[in-house]
Amino acid sequence: MNIRFAIASDLHIALPETIDAEAKRFHLTQFSIPALEVVLQHLQNLNLDFLLLPGDLTQDGEILNHCWLKTQLEKLPFPVYVIPGNHDIPSIKGNEDIIAFQDFPLYYQKCGYQSATKNLDYTCEIAPNLQLVALNSNNFDRDGKQQGYLKDEQFSWLEQTLANLTDKLVLLMIHHNVIEHLPQQSTHILGRRYMLDNAPRLLSILEKYGVKLIFTGHLHIQDVAKYGDIQEITTGSLITYPHPYRILTLTRDRLIIESHHITKLPEMDDFAEFSQKWMGDRSFSFMMMMLTSPPLNLKEEKAKEYAPILRNFWADIAHGDKQFDFPQFPPEINKYFQAFGAIDEQGKPVKKDNNTIIEL
Repeated sequence: MNIRFAIASDLHIALPETIDAEAKRFHLTQFSIPALEVVLQHLQNLNLDFLLLPGDLTQDGEILNHCWLKTQLEKLPFPVYVIPGNHDIPSIKGNEDIIAFQDFPLYYQKCGYQSATKNLDYTCEIAPNLQLVALNSNNFDRDGKQQGYLKDEQFSWLEQTLANLTDKLVLLMIHHNVIEHLPQQSTHILGRRYMLDNAPRLLSILEKYGVKLIFTGHLHIQDVAKYGDIQEITTGSLITYPHPYRILTLTRDRLIIESHHITKLPEMDDFAEFSQKWMGDRSFSFMMMMLTSPPLNLKEEKAKEYAPILRNFWADIAHGDKQFDFPQFPPEINKYFQAFGAIDEQGKPVKKDNNTIIEL
């Protein structure tokens, strides 16, 4: 087996006529189309077997944006496999501008959805002895509020599916994170909404059937996390710093991961610098929430003193492979932020978020 494929996540495609100029967005949706075009131009020059897109394909589920992306993906010289993110199916019924939940497969018939369950899950062989299992993690409560979880019937379908794939290598693709990529992500006010609500149940099933590789998005950071023998590769967003995508080589016994970043766009050579500054300029309120929330629970006055020091903290998290040290903070607070760095269980620096080899 020698399979070469790519991953690009959280495209948030937005045609100019669908962008609200008054909206206060953290994402650089205005660059979503040129960013994707740069990536696809690169990928088309490679001999790829397929491309994975783990959700948030569009800005907010707009029909126009889904139609545009569908057309672009169908032109590519290699197969593309997608799943919906929370932005792709923001409501059950949709409206004249936004697609309905059940209509998502209609736009991506050639991207894995030739045959799917009513819950928008599917499976297909993507190479000899290599099977993709794609799970939709966007569901709705009785009030129509969107949440990140899997239904009981999805778990039943998954068990039945995996029971018939014991002789194949399985890649699982899902939008929400299944393994924590940040300290206490599943319980922290800023991190838990990116986690699958019933992740432990999913991990138990994956362990049972020997599934070792999960591909996710949603969090907009570059990170590789491990739970037992299971590794989750989450890929950052094309429209937030550092605008990454991955090219991977899968052999019989290893997965080789190589990351690339969009540093410039046509007519914008300083795109990376612009994007990093954009994120830093909008970091204050985010860092204030982090500092004043559990477990730190700092007073607002002290948080206002610390927040500017953390201006580039989230940009560095998103980039991956960074270590942190803020000696101007009290030791216990510095230790808290150091834990977000690329370190192993012993606290030693380790770089595996962008370029690494996973032994299977």
